[in-house]
Amino acid sequence: MSPIIEHLVLFKVCNSAHPSKIDAMVSSQRCLSTLDFVPHLAAGPIHRLRSPAADFTHLLHSRFRSKPDLASYAIHPSHLAVVHQNAPVIEDVFAVDWVADLDGDIVPSPGSGMRFLIAKPREGIPAAEIVKAIDGVRTLKVSCGVNFSQGRAKGYDVCLLLGFRGVEEMDGMEGEEEIEAIKEKIRDLIDGVIVVDFVVPSSGL
Repeated sequence: MSPIIEHLVLFKVCNSAHPSKIDAMVSSQRCLSTLDFVPHLAAGPIHRLRSPAADFTHLLHSRFRSKPDLASYAIHPSHLAVVHQNAPVIEDVFAVDWVADLDGDIVPSPGSGMRFLIAKPREGIPAAEIVKAIDGVRTLKVSCGVNFSQGRAKGYDVCLLLGFRGVEEMDGMEGEEEIEAIKEKIRDLIDGVIVVDFVVPSSGL
């Protein structure tokens, strides 16, 4: 295993945004995968939103080998230009970052499924306690940790990524049972949860 930084951003695009503007947003985000210190970046529409209270439409998931690399990405002129360019299209942004011990390739296989579960701890409940509870039930886990970037997380501090070989497995019985078992285990410890499914594009660009 090797430690990495997981970076997840959820977006809600404006209802009035023209499809061509949305396509341009995704394309510009994917181009950030060419930066030298970005070993993995994938962006696109959410495959399935499993949280009735949330209304995000797109996500960006990237990985970094260190916190300094993530910091360099955040202030890089190319990243800042993409953020500025897409601001008129985006209505809401949510982001979390966590340290993970990755058991596997840093670049996910094209077509593989990713299920992100982001939980908001109940007042007085340490996020680490929820991570420990998840440890007792997860079997499809890719990474899990506590968010260390508070700016756009809205109080959601527990981050979990489950991995699947493809959409059929992610939407199948095993995937459903896994997520329900996790939800049941942490139900009394949290005040809210966001769950989204994403399919890794065939190419970063």
